[in-house]
Amino acid sequence: MHRYARLVRASAWYDLLVTAPFATPWTYALAHRALSAASGALGLGELPPPEPMQTLFANLMGSVVLVWALLRLLRPQPVHGLFDGVARVLFACWQGWALGQGATGLLWGFLVVEAAFGAAQLWPRRRAADRPAPAAG
Repeated sequence: MHRYARLVRASAWYDLLVTAPFATPWTYALAHRALSAASGALGLGELPPPEPMQTLFANLMGSVVLVWALLRLLRPQPVHGLFDGVARVLFACWQGWALGQGATGLLWGFLVVEAAFGAAQLWPRRRAADRPAPAAG
């Protein structure tokens, strides 16, 4: 398999593992407890108690990212890596914003992974754009 397709799949596996717990209200409750405990144990701040609207948005995000991850696992096309890279840059921006607003420092771990996968998936596109076009003949 092409190296870039492996990268797209790796980012999809990460998303699948990390966001699956957010996809339902029941799994989100478990994930929230686990993240709260980890954040407290590491001294990184508290998570707000789960509320119905917060849970709804977590479930929407989890559901959409799961479907997106499955698409990239089954069809790891370069265009999927491009769009995923852009989405990861956006996610990293919003995570940075949340950190600036006082969100738990636990977000730093997620932000680093988002930025790394985003850069890794966008960098080959930049290199391809820098190459001169073949001469018309």
